[in-house]
Amino acid sequence: MLCSPKLLSTARQLILQSSFPSAAFLQTPFNDQQNPKHPSLKTQIFIPSGRLGALLQTFKTTHADESHLSIVFCSNALKLSAKMGFLPEGKQLHSQIIKMGYNDVSSLQNHLLNLYVKCGFFVYAFRLLNDMPHRSVVSWNIMISGFVCRGRRRCLNSDMGLFCFKRMLGDMVEPDSITFIGLVGVCIDLDEVEIGKQVHCFIMKSKHGKGHFADSAIVDMYGKFGLIEDARRVFNRTLSRDLVLWNVMLSCYALNGLGGEAFGVFELMRLEGVKGDGFTFSSLLSSLGTLGSCELVKQIHGFIIRLSFDLDVLVASTLVDVYVKNGSIEDGRKAFDGIITKNVVCWNSMIVGYGQYGDGKEATKLFHQMLRGRLNPDELTLASILSSCANLAAITEIVQIHAHATKKGLEAFLSMGNALINAYAKCGSIPCAFKSFSLVKVPNLVTWTSMIAAYAFHGLSRQAIDTFKEMLDKRVRPDRIAFVGVLSACSHGGLVDEGFHYFNSMRKDHQIEPDSEHYASLVDLLGRAGHLDKAYNILASIPVEPDVNVLGAFFGACKTHKNVHLAKWAAEKLFKLEPDDPVNYKLMSNVYASVGYWTDVSRVRKMMRDQCDYYKVPGCSWTEIGGKVQMFVSDDKSHPRATEVYDMLGLLIKQIRKSFTSLI
Repeated sequence: MLCSPKLLSTARQLILQSSFPSAAFLQTPFNDQQNPKHPSLKTQIFIPSGRLGALLQTFKTTHADESHLSIVFCSNALKLSAKMGFLPEGKQLHSQIIKMGYNDVSSLQNHLLNLYVKCGFFVYAFRLLNDMPHRSVVSWNIMISGFVCRGRRRCLNSDMGLFCFKRMLGDMVEPDSITFIGLVGVCIDLDEVEIGKQVHCFIMKSKHGKGHFADSAIVDMYGKFGLIEDARRVFNRTLSRDLVLWNVMLSCYALNGLGGEAFGVFELMRLEGVKGDGFTFSSLLSSLGTLGSCELVKQIHGFIIRLSFDLDVLVASTLVDVYVKNGSIEDGRKAFDGIITKNVVCWNSMIVGYGQYGDGKEATKLFHQMLRGRLNPDELTLASILSSCANLAAITEIVQIHAHATKKGLEAFLSMGNALINAYAKCGSIPCAFKSFSLVKVPNLVTWTSMIAAYAFHGLSRQAIDTFKEMLDKRVRPDRIAFVGVLSACSHGGLVDEGFHYFNSMRKDHQIEPDSEHYASLVDLLGRAGHLDKAYNILASIPVEPDVNVLGAFFGACKTHKNVHLAKWAAEKLFKLEPDDPVNYKLMSNVYASVGYWTDVSRVRKMMRDQCDYYKVPGCSWTEIGGKVQMFVSDDKSHPRATEVYDMLGLLIKQIRKSFTSLI
């Protein structure tokens, strides 16, 4: 059985419902009065007005020698309507076809079927399919492939692809390789491994089951299901392998992060004398991104240059991305600069790379170059540059990028909304972050979590908790990161009871096992409130050994409340976990110094000198002046605008002191 009884019942009900048209459907071409079929009937060729008519004027003058409605003309008009999504114009053509008596022409019926499927009107498509006197394999392939193309979000039900296949077999229509490719796509969309295996079995029994197309589709299906061994067995069984099959096998390994195996397939491919194409090297490079070996990437890069595939934009873009992922931002920039015609993907790879490595200035420079090159950035570009500007606290740049996104109509993208919330929050502009949040039509979990974290980071605990409650009311299931945000909000607000409530709710209501971040937030909550004994009991009850985050939170609380005994206990564990980190030694010496234990201060300082190569990194800060981010090091006199900034800070301090004096 390819479908469950419940699935078949749903499918049958949908087909039966499609036999009873709605009120809106009664106005469609299906219910028009059909003219008698008179071959001699003369009528002018119907040219729809508007967008389709403009596109068809050239065809009319060059191909329509007579003034009669041409089957060839209608076929091309329906193809164009399906390609461009012109449903109203397609329905007008359907009406004219019925009036002229061409409604029984098989090719036109298939073109109409394709039109309704491509436009997502499956009820119309099923009604037309039911009325067709002869349903060929082409008709069924259009229906099955249509459900694959649209996926779950646009189809009435992706299960209908399998139901169409069963009806096809019931009509005694023999499937071909296109049918099998569509079936495999339906199984991938449904994430149905077992049904996929049954389809594989059926394909093997069919006379079309030994073609390259079917084998490539099956290998691709098993690869997307993560069944690499099954995919490799199908690949090994195929005696005559074409380039598509090699590429699919290589991409399966790349998709599942098996770089070594992908490289092995590439070596085998070379031994058999098969020359790869751009897709081959793109997949191979993508798989090498998981190996962390720049040397191997450079070897493949040299091979690509010898074969002149470095001129392929897809290969060059992947090369930039792989260098960046392997930690070689300089080599990535060299590969980027060597691309003659750069597309948006190339720019995105480089901009994202600089953002990930904390070089927001260079990312911003590239973005400006991209705009000067008259290349329109997409939502990924803007989201990445927003992240870089947020790390620099460049609020002026963020506002400008926000305006650009609004102008280009990219503000509606969910990724843009999430990036704007995060960027405004990091710059301290909570009202702008909330406005960006309110403009998102359908917030997802990332959107809610970003807003909760923004409130929590700025100490707005009550707003963070209210947002979390609203998220639960909207039936959005929280994850571990959302609970980190709400626990952090409780910690900053001193809300001990509510913090314990949400911590216990993780296991009880949402089946989320707390990890080190949640325990660190809970310990920090108790430590800030002065409940060090309760925090110590929490540490003792953790099922695993507490890590650096949890111990660091507890150690900070002990330092704040000058509890030397518990601070010493936490410090000893931190010294074992991080013997080379000078921060722990320095904090412990400060704890001893705060209570006057100078002998212990000297002892800890000596331990730090013995264990660590300690050097003090000078403090660094940055501020935005005149739309440009200026960076200053502690006690820096070399910066050309240092004097101006120090004067501004001095004036600000005087104003604050004056305000406090007037209040007193």
